[in-house]
Amino acid sequence: MELGSIVQFLEDKSILLTGATGFLAKIFVEKILRVQPNVKKLYLLLRTTDTKSTEHRLHHEIIGKDLFKVLKKTLGANFDSFVSEKLSVVAGDISRENLDLKDSILRDEIYNQIDVIVNIAATTKFDERYDVAMGINTLGVQNILSFSHQCNKLKMLVHVSTAYVCGEREGLILEDPQHMGVSLNGVPGLDIEMEMKLVQQQLNHLQQKGATQHEIKLAMKDLGIKRATLYGWPNTYLFTKAMGEMLLTNSKKNMPIVLIRPTTISSTYKEPFPGWIEGVRQMDSFAVAYGKGMLTFFPADPQAIFDLIPADMVVNAMLVAMVAHANQTSDDIAIYHVGSSVSNPVRYHSLCNYGLRYFTAKPWIDRDGNPVKVRKVTILSNIASFHRYMFIRYVLPLKGLELLNEILCKYFQETCDDLNRKLRVVMRLASFYMVYAFFNGVFDNMNTEKLLAMAREVGDPREVDMFYFDPKIIDWDDYCMNIHLPGIIKHASKR
Repeated sequence: MELGSIVQFLEDKSILLTGATGFLAKIFVEKILRVQPNVKKLYLLLRTTDTKSTEHRLHHEIIGKDLFKVLKKTLGANFDSFVSEKLSVVAGDISRENLDLKDSILRDEIYNQIDVIVNIAATTKFDERYDVAMGINTLGVQNILSFSHQCNKLKMLVHVSTAYVCGEREGLILEDPQHMGVSLNGVPGLDIEMEMKLVQQQLNHLQQKGATQHEIKLAMKDLGIKRATLYGWPNTYLFTKAMGEMLLTNSKKNMPIVLIRPTTISSTYKEPFPGWIEGVRQMDSFAVAYGKGMLTFFPADPQAIFDLIPADMVVNAMLVAMVAHANQTSDDIAIYHVGSSVSNPVRYHSLCNYGLRYFTAKPWIDRDGNPVKVRKVTILSNIASFHRYMFIRYVLPLKGLELLNEILCKYFQETCDDLNRKLRVVMRLASFYMVYAFFNGVFDNMNTEKLLAMAREVGDPREVDMFYFDPKIIDWDDYCMNIHLPGIIKHASKR
């Protein structure tokens, strides 16, 4: 690896970015525009139908966000013209060949101009339709690779995945690649082409028998979960992301590729300002429900480590890795876990304590203007206790104690009555979060530590603080109490 000035590398470069309306992608765009205004062009790939809707999404879903207020203040009246010059919104779709770029002139322009491709596009729903998740998270990677091989000046492909492609493995999780066709549980026969054929066969079958769109949606969701669990992954999201990584490893050829695996991404630590977040993300939904007085229990091992990493640190790691590996051909993909579980761990019992302290000092105000009182949450420290709690708390009140025997029979035999359908929905949603709440692994970050050390030793010394990504600098008490929880309340939650 070689590492010079990141800011200098970005000068006069053209970058194609997918998933541009996503939380992390917006922070990536803002960072580049702020630290290197002489970047040549950022091409933002968006799924839209026409130029009008494309421009609308750019202004309302990207640059119109509060995230860009620092840049707007710096540029003042020049902001609009600057954005117009530096950002080019491209209508496309990574789930289709050639990214569905129908304008041949624009496609040729990108082929000849692009220096870096950054693929952040993903569907992150745990129970997404299998056809949709395969199209974006798996086939999308193949399409990005095919497109990148046609770019004449390309120096680097950066692909953002997730550390949790490891599934429910325990212990130290290494920065190792996902090998083609290798399942997590040893079940043989994982074949991505066959999975794609299976999806199409199922869709054809459903359409032939006249299934409604709702029925097709439910069937494709069920198929995704079924295929994921067959091969050892806990949900469709992680399964399809893992298969995307397999394609990346198998089809890279001589392309320099950086694979970034963040853990659970949280609000910004420092830039462009502390606490910016968009939407209630993953485990943050528990914090919001708790503050509103709707959550009295929390399923987790209190001593387990919850791997949290601020979004701006992820973006900084992406930029440093991108520059370090540009033009560095290798048979291997450079894989980086970006998280905190090894360097600076925070545990679930601490998170629960932060929530109690914060919402006691600054209670949620309900619709009637009254403060919501919170109390110490009951921690359900294993799956069995969670199941017992759900049964006693939600199942018994539905029918009454006098029907206990009947309910028990229906519950354990999983009959298809209305009671059990409701219960299975609750349990299914909860099971997706169990992957994180009872996760007993920590993510090795040796490669990331080496990258950090190199940035400090041979990088531009003026940029060490500009592109910070060392989780050891985080004071979790201060971050959670004064940055992250206030950020959720201000930017993400709807009162």
